[in-house]
Amino acid sequence: MNRNRLLSATQKLFARGFTLIFFALSALIFFTTLAAAVRQVASGEEITQVIVKMVNATVIALAVYEVALVLSKEYGSEADHDVIVMLRRTLPRFIGTVCVALSLEGLMMVIKYSQLDMAGNLYYPVAIIVSASTLLMALGVFLRMAPRQAQDAGDVEEGAPARCC
Repeated sequence: MNRNRLLSATQKLFARGFTLIFFALSALIFFTTLAAAVRQVASGEEITQVIVKMVNATVIALAVYEVALVLSKEYGSEADHDVIVMLRRTLPRFIGTVCVALSLEGLMMVIKYSQLDMAGNLYYPVAIIVSASTLLMALGVFLRMAPRQAQDAGDVEEGAPARCC
């Protein structure tokens, strides 16, 4: 029993440490993005380019923030450590954030390449957008097929939809 307490205390310590690191990184990305945007606008860079760069960086900051939240909620508390429940709670938010980031990046690349008459390079943003849609479809398949809880694994009827979250 003493070993379980030590393991739990170690898990909480590392969860808190990594949570703080990821929260700090998210804040650092956000504030450096704001500072860079102010510098770029002051130097005369086109405002649309500054906004595009800000959107890219803030979406990355949001993804890092989501990782910190997942670590804080799932590993830093005495909550149920059922893997299925944890995945069903955390994956949709994180994958959703990643899909938004990928889609924005792909769409911005399409706009950039079309403005620069680089139509031959459009397969890069198309691949990014296809990757985002494939990731989102895979998440849907996972949520459809995964049982709501680990103990429900044998109870899911064939053809019956699995309930989400």
